[in-house]
Amino acid sequence: MKTTATNKRIRELLTAITNNTLIPQPEFQRRLVWTNRHKQEFIKTVLEGLPFPEIFLCDGDTDLQTGIGTQQIVDGQQRITTLYQYFRASPDFRLGDLTAYTDLGETTQHSFLNYEVVVRDLGQLTIQQVRNVFYRMNSTNYGLNTMEVNNARFDGALKRAAEEVSSWPFFDEHRTFTAADYRRMGDVRWCLTVLITVISGYFSRDVEHEKYLRQYNDEFPLKDQALAKLRAAVALLESLELERDSRAWQKNDLFTLLVEIVRMGAENCRDRAGLAESLNLFYASVNLVAKGEYPQGEFGSAATSYHTDVISGSNERARRARRGEIIHKLCEPYFEGEVT
Repeated sequence: MKTTATNKRIRELLTAITNNTLIPQPEFQRRLVWTNRHKQEFIKTVLEGLPFPEIFLCDGDTDLQTGIGTQQIVDGQQRITTLYQYFRASPDFRLGDLTAYTDLGETTQHSFLNYEVVVRDLGQLTIQQVRNVFYRMNSTNYGLNTMEVNNARFDGALKRAAEEVSSWPFFDEHRTFTAADYRRMGDVRWCLTVLITVISGYFSRDVEHEKYLRQYNDEFPLKDQALAKLRAAVALLESLELERDSRAWQKNDLFTLLVEIVRMGAENCRDRAGLAESLNLFYASVNLVAKGEYPQGEFGSAATSYHTDVISGSNERARRARRGEIIHKLCEPYFEGEVT
């Protein structure tokens, strides 16, 4: 594949977008989402005359009657889109302390429009060749899981909140995450699931991740409240001094326990000793079920149902919700006030 590198002025690229001869978002592109902070920093880079990585284009369709052809952006979509949003004063770009293009002096406007972008033209490619180039440029040497893809797409407030939670010493102390989790962002994915569940309710697997990462990409106004509730839940769990090998520390079990304690409000716990005893007895009953035995006593039926939901399809919404109901009912007598 032969490629040609040239320089194009920003004004040429903006004009091409306006004339629909440069297509900024072909259907094969991931819909990358920059925060406004990223956009602002990028525009500052341009205004200061500093370089940024080259843009990759390829030929698009050609009107055989007029001879007018189009080009598609293979790589560099977000950079070009941000330049266009800034120039057009798009409401999708909040400027912060950045000076609007219309308020720049003529000299600065001239410099902005004539800033030279390095463009590499890939020429005429089939759609499959374009896809292959795009994914080769945006992939690693192994398949990306959902969280890794979202990490490449979103670097905003909610994702950073999940990263903050995942760094709490609590999870290291209880060995919540494996080495594989840390390598493949499983820790962040799990904490993101907890955060979203706390603010919205149970859902299946990771299906709500992209929706909320997008919604709370620029700002996450619920962060302080959500993290405060989680910290209180973590502190309560620590104070219960549950057995070291308790299944309470396993990811699926801990997920349910944290969410339900947040729902009841850790500050409303009026009998920590009673709560600890009930949890220890309940989890011991679940372990008996795991061994093929039917536990005697008040937890027999609940433990059997819980075990089914924690080992089979454990990340489905219905399974998560049923586990939540069981743990909620178990814990509720040890909390006071109105529990939702």
